[in-house]
Amino acid sequence: MENNRPSWTSKYTFILAAIGSAVGLGNIWRFPYIMGQNGGAVFLLVYLLLIMTICFIPLFAELAMGKITKKECIGAFESVNPKFKIFGIMNPITGILISSFYFIVGGWIINYILLGFRNLKIANFSEYFVQLTQNSIPACTYTLLFLLICIILTARGIKKGIEFANNILMPLFAVIMIILIIFGLQLPNANLGLEYMFKPDFSKINPQMFLSALGQALFTLSIGMGALLTYGSYIKEDKNIMKSTYTIIFSDTLFALLAGIMIFPAIFSFGLEPNSGAGLVFVTLPHIFSQIPFGHIILAAFFILLFAAAVTSGISILEVPIASLSERLKISRAKAAYWVFLIVAAISIPATLSFGIMSEYKLLNRSIFDFLDFITSNVLMPLNAFFLCIIAGWFLKIRGTMFLKNKFLSNLFDIGLKYIVPFALILLLIIGLK
Repeated sequence: MENNRPSWTSKYTFILAAIGSAVGLGNIWRFPYIMGQNGGAVFLLVYLLLIMTICFIPLFAELAMGKITKKECIGAFESVNPKFKIFGIMNPITGILISSFYFIVGGWIINYILLGFRNLKIANFSEYFVQLTQNSIPACTYTLLFLLICIILTARGIKKGIEFANNILMPLFAVIMIILIIFGLQLPNANLGLEYMFKPDFSKINPQMFLSALGQALFTLSIGMGALLTYGSYIKEDKNIMKSTYTIIFSDTLFALLAGIMIFPAIFSFGLEPNSGAGLVFVTLPHIFSQIPFGHIILAAFFILLFAAAVTSGISILEVPIASLSERLKISRAKAAYWVFLIVAAISIPATLSFGIMSEYKLLNRSIFDFLDFITSNVLMPLNAFFLCIIAGWFLKIRGTMFLKNKFLSNLFDIGLKYIVPFALILLLIIGLK
């Protein structure tokens, strides 16, 4: 054990940071459009079923592995068996690759916040978004600005950086979301959006829906990128991580539901389609805001909310490679953050330019941005989560009896960790590679 490692100042700050890691663009940007593409309410039921029965297992295992080993990702896997070091290395690599496209979206968010404050009249948000992504110098500037904000906060450490950011941004996030929900529910025909969310059409259930729901659950809970393992390594010995696991899952699910309640009433109120895909946040919603009084204020508020969510998740992603570099190479967090900044910038700049002057450069027949999204979401995260479950269940020997007094439930947990979840992850990986 490494007794000189930093730790959370309280259970509250750890929970807030872990929620901040989970609650991000996956909830506000990805969840509504994935739900819209998969039938609304019936997808929600499948998602809730999977997140409560399957996804809590790798989430708990990741936190537990961090708490037990008291090491960053590479050291955690290596401490179980030196041969497992490679599986630990995969986590910071995944974090760097996710940062390299995730922070591009963060840059877009900064642009839209400024757009709201400037109150510019945009005739066509679809064209505006294309111009934003293709305009090389401003797009790269916004990407690097968002990266710099997250790097500075992460470099400041647990208390002065990560806890400070979450203590401010998460309450701000919650307040703005409540205000926007109240606003959305006042719109005409808002009830249609609620019906879409909560009145299931079971004829739309299909196997692909289950895989989409499982993939979304893993993405939104930050499972398989090492963030929760790293955060778990800062937990004090007397903390009950089982309660923390359910608190994180409940909070993450709650925010995803609130995001839907915030977004779908507005979409149906204006007669738009809920399955508009990834452009839902950057094209559809700004179009709606532009048609209502003081819409620029609502636009700015919405993207400030999105910014808060993106930053809290962004610093948790960066914490993985920064902690690994700092502890493995015995260098300061500031120096580790400097190197991570350079690495992420070197990858994210070509990814940003892949919408414009580098659009013809393809990897596996995908743009650089799409390739980074694909390789992390469809390959590395499920693969990392698979190895995590195998190593935690078979070698570290995390058992249900560690936290569950009920013998049936503890045995069910063991079966899930060793067999059910790994099988589901491999299935997701196979489908994702098609």
